[in-house]
Amino acid sequence: MGKACLQGYKVLFTTAHKILTQIRESHSQGNLKVIEARFEKYDLVICNEFGYVSFDKEGSELLFNHLSLRAGRKSTIITTNLGFERWEEIFGDPVLTAALVDRLTHKVHLINMNGESYRLKETKQIMNK
Repeated sequence: MGKACLQGYKVLFTTAHKILTQIRESHSQGNLKVIEARFEKYDLVICNEFGYVSFDKEGSELLFNHLSLRAGRKSTIITTNLGFERWEEIFGDPVLTAALVDRLTHKVHLINMNGESYRLKETKQIMNK
């Protein structure tokens, strides 16, 4: 993220919960197009903590539509602790989940990171001092 910013790219770092809250508020206020236009202008969007909170039907559809705006056109990074086979737990709809995974994984680089949490590692280092 830091390198992208230093090279002049417009970058958004957010959580799945935060972005969905913004989408819902914009939707209820009738200005969803404004947030969608802003979202599309970012060169890179990093959506963190994807999978920690499940969504209701409306939230799933809103997030699907929002993320689909970027599919195949702009860079999006999604961090999650769940494999794709468990994403239905988040979205609650197998058809919507399959469509989202299909869009997000088209021409993608998947990075599977296993190992100890860096936060836990830092905490252990601090406690051992």
